[in-house]
Amino acid sequence: MKESYQKLILETAKRSIKFGLTEQMALPIDPKEFEPALQELRASFVTLHLEGNLRGCIGTLEAYQPLIIDVAENAFNAAFKDPRFSALNVKEFPRLDYHISILTPPSNLAITSEADLLDQLRPNIDGIIIEEGMKRATFLPSVWEQLPDKKSFLTQLKLKAGFSPSYWSNNITIERYEVESFGS
Repeated sequence: MKESYQKLILETAKRSIKFGLTEQMALPIDPKEFEPALQELRASFVTLHLEGNLRGCIGTLEAYQPLIIDVAENAFNAAFKDPRFSALNVKEFPRLDYHISILTPPSNLAITSEADLLDQLRPNIDGIIIEEGMKRATFLPSVWEQLPDKKSFLTQLKLKAGFSPSYWSNNITIERYEVESFGS
């Protein structure tokens, strides 16, 4: 993605959070005001850090709206709706660091076992979605920085989804995606 588009996306994320501090909603966006590349249906995640610590992370896994709207809504939700954190306050806003991840469409992995899955995982490249029944979770490729071991990565992803660390079933579905990431 062009650097000018990345700059616009980051600026939109910041503006949406600033707008949310007073209006309690995401910045309204008219996608027609943006370049066609930013109007494409794309999925994104917005991750916020405050002084090096995670402060919020919200995103979408399936593309269903224009990218620029997806980023504005996910930025607002990361700041104010991430259930792991209290709503962002005005004093924190100027100290935020932003990380944007734009996802490729997920693709199913054909796997025969957990060992097969581990063989197919590509550290620092793959974002993974694990799902069975009502349980579902994802790790962005950036999580590999904290969990570089494939087995640990998968174990923590299972725990995030609500499975036990040793759980395996032939009904689990695994999808893989990649991201284009940038931040400030």
